[in-house]
Amino acid sequence: MDRLIPILGRAAIAGLIIAAGTGLAQKEAANGSTTNIPGALPNVHLVAPVANGQWIMPAGDFGNLRYSPLGQINTSNVHNLHVVANMADGIPHGHEGGPLVVGNMLYMVTPFPNNLIAYDLSQPNFPLKWKYEPHPDVASQGIACCDVVNRGASYADGKIIYALLDAHVVAVDAQTGHEVWRTQVGDIHYGETTTMAPIVVKDKVYVGNSGGELGVRGKLTALDVKTGKIDWTAWSTGPDEDVRIGPDFKPFYAHDQQGKDQGIKSWTPGQWKIGGGTIWGWVSYDPELNLIYYGTGNPGPWNPDMRPGDNKWTVTIFARDADTGMAKWAWQLGPHDEWDYDEIMENILVDMPWKGQMRKLLIHPGRSGFVFVMDRTTGELLSASQYEPTNWATGYDLKTGQPIEVKAKETHFGKYSTDICPSSTGAKDFIPSSFSPRTGLVYIPAHNTCMDYMGTAVNYIAGTPYLGASVRMYPGPGGYQGELVAWDVAQGKKVWSVKEPDLPVYSGVLSTGGDLVFYGTMDGWFRALDAHSGKVLWQFKTPSGIVGNPMTFTGPDGKQYVAIYSGVGGWMGATALPEVSTDDPYAALGVVGAMKKIKTLSPPGDLLYVFGL
Repeated sequence: MDRLIPILGRAAIAGLIIAAGTGLAQKEAANGSTTNIPGALPNVHLVAPVANGQWIMPAGDFGNLRYSPLGQINTSNVHNLHVVANMADGIPHGHEGGPLVVGNMLYMVTPFPNNLIAYDLSQPNFPLKWKYEPHPDVASQGIACCDVVNRGASYADGKIIYALLDAHVVAVDAQTGHEVWRTQVGDIHYGETTTMAPIVVKDKVYVGNSGGELGVRGKLTALDVKTGKIDWTAWSTGPDEDVRIGPDFKPFYAHDQQGKDQGIKSWTPGQWKIGGGTIWGWVSYDPELNLIYYGTGNPGPWNPDMRPGDNKWTVTIFARDADTGMAKWAWQLGPHDEWDYDEIMENILVDMPWKGQMRKLLIHPGRSGFVFVMDRTTGELLSASQYEPTNWATGYDLKTGQPIEVKAKETHFGKYSTDICPSSTGAKDFIPSSFSPRTGLVYIPAHNTCMDYMGTAVNYIAGTPYLGASVRMYPGPGGYQGELVAWDVAQGKKVWSVKEPDLPVYSGVLSTGGDLVFYGTMDGWFRALDAHSGKVLWQFKTPSGIVGNPMTFTGPDGKQYVAIYSGVGGWMGATALPEVSTDDPYAALGVVGAMKKIKTLSPPGDLLYVFGL
């Protein structure tokens, strides 16, 4: 009897494990996702399933890997890739983000007026199924700082959920195209717009606001996925109560542990109310820790002498409880930012060995020119390594978490500071990287642009530009302006790269189980590289520049496809649009000086391409 109990116990436990495993496998299959990564490096563990057939959220997975194990298209046959379908939406503006695939449907969100278009993948040539037209406020076009872009949608609870430019979020029935709910999350009269792709975790939709150059106060809003009702709001500045900082808030560094209400005390009186810290990038989620991670934008205005102090919690990475929104830790990457180095970029979550020990890592390829590797349970900075020409700081002190700044590159009111690298557009912008568990590499879409910068006087008028700086950008050193970088996380160094001589790399990246890396260029090339060597294995010239994010899916016919938008725009790409003149190098927040060539290299576009074998 005594011997039977443990045997029965083991059998029961084994049965439970098998049942749980079967249940997980069935759930993953239904979601078109998987945790099974053939060929993954030893001890590289995912935090959540990755896209494996469908693509139902902006990055394809909660960890922001932008990796799919699909491998029908691989290094041996990618040269046969060809256009299967292309669809025009008639809106020649920046096509950021990427489509979703749910079941037999493909969903595309356009730039303003933010139409949602559904295509039927079960029919030849993927015909239009329906189009939803939300008719957002036309005045929002004049409020948006950097083109009328949209960065994508999420699927949950039978609905496609996405943001409109006029600071609303909508949920649309994925089958019928009928609006289910619409919720206002901001006010364009105060300069707020919404351009980011919402993400859904359990019963909540998270969305941030844009408008850091118009005196907007940053915030993340959580809505109920069924009703759209606002559950809570976590502000980036202000009193602890507004920032959702409570007794469980434990930042790793002393610099971030300076007592209550640092979101007020680190500003001149009242400036925090118009101080930026907007959230317009990507949100990650760790189901085991039940934490969401995201970065906040620059403080405002750009003239740093108008806002002495650390300006917390701008340029900060937050970890928050996914249910309550209460902050667990925060790390301010750039106290009192002087260069417009937003840090709203992607936070890639993966468990892997670090210095001989398994760690729960957060990898953040930063706008400031550094790849940051952190422990996501505590907020400890493990390394900060330069990946593009960078001279505003020589590095980071890992003991204090503070940048080691270069005095000559400080910016001030009335002082013309020259040759600052990277420029305000960063060594990369919001465009997301990809991580392959098979190679252990992060593929970073980067650019090499520097700037001259002078703080200027500015007054706040609600809903109008509140910049306070005169900036001129130009190509950085080395004879190139764009670079796709393969970055070894464990070694903290570049392994290989592909450089672009004339324009930044301003497209997202996708890596796959076929050991391929897909990305686009601003002059319209869509490429597939060998993930190990960086060798260009295939490329296709689209009519316009690519600033969107590639994705892959399995069609109803069982075949793998890859999709990408072709439509230049966004902050750097808007120089290609007819309404932007290249006569003034200080125009478009200073990017025109670096982007004059785009007028001749990339006309505006409005296409979605689907490729297959």
